[in-house]
Amino acid sequence: MATVIFYEKPGCINNARQKKALAAAGHQVVALNLLAEVWPPERLRPFFGKLSVRNWFNVNAPAIKHGEIDPTDLSEQQALALMLDNPLLIRRPLMQVGDNMMAGFDQQAVDNWVGLRETQSYLAMQSCPKQLAPTCCGHD
Repeated sequence: MATVIFYEKPGCINNARQKKALAAAGHQVVALNLLAEVWPPERLRPFFGKLSVRNWFNVNAPAIKHGEIDPTDLSEQQALALMLDNPLLIRRPLMQVGDNMMAGFDQQAVDNWVGLRETQSYLAMQSCPKQLAPTCCGHD
């Protein structure tokens, strides 16, 4: 099984579920605080791979929910600059196994990548169960 470096927002219920699913599949999860990390652009960019720029963002971040930032019309450089200034904008979790990196928790993609038991549905892994609670997804 794999050692998964898992960058999360501490206290996020969804990230807790995702870590639990990885551990249940036999992986070792090393959880780190995404908000406390230093993210130079060249370190952050590889996590997004071939995702379109709009999919690099945490759609539940306050600046996006309130319409302050529209991630659909940003260049890679603009997106990275915004994320470095406000890490709540970064789609979570960021995960790394060896030299391979991924942003977000698409259950099928994670299963194809490192193997994942069918313990929870894709929607349960991607959506916040406390959308209205300010402590989970970056609403704070």
